[in-house]
Amino acid sequence: MADATTETSKKKLVRDLQRVITDAEELLHATANETEGKVIEMRERIRENLIAARHKLGDIEENVAARTKEAARATDEYVHEHPWQAIGTAAGVGLLIGMLIARR
Repeated sequence: MADATTETSKKKLVRDLQRVITDAEELLHATANETEGKVIEMRERIRENLIAARHKLGDIEENVAARTKEAARATDEYVHEHPWQAIGTAAGVGLLIGMLIARR
C-alpha cells in the first residue's frame, strides 16, 4: 500500500514539474524581447535549468514507469500462483466496499 502511495506521489510530482517547466518556458517566450543585461543572464540561467529539469523529469518518468510495470508483473505472478487467495481477497474487498456504500 505504501508503494502505491509513493508511486501516486511520484506521478503527481512529475505532473507538477511538467507544469512548472511549461510556465517557465512561457515566461522565457514572454521576455524574449527584453535586452537588459540582467534579464538576458536570468533567461540564460533559466534556460539551462529547464534543460536540466527536463532530463531529470525524463529519468523520474522512466523510473516510475519501470516500477509500475514491475508491480504489475509481481501482482500478475502472485495471482497466477495463488488464484484462490486472490479471488478471496478481491471478494473481501468488494464486500467491504459494498458495506461502506450501503451505509450511506
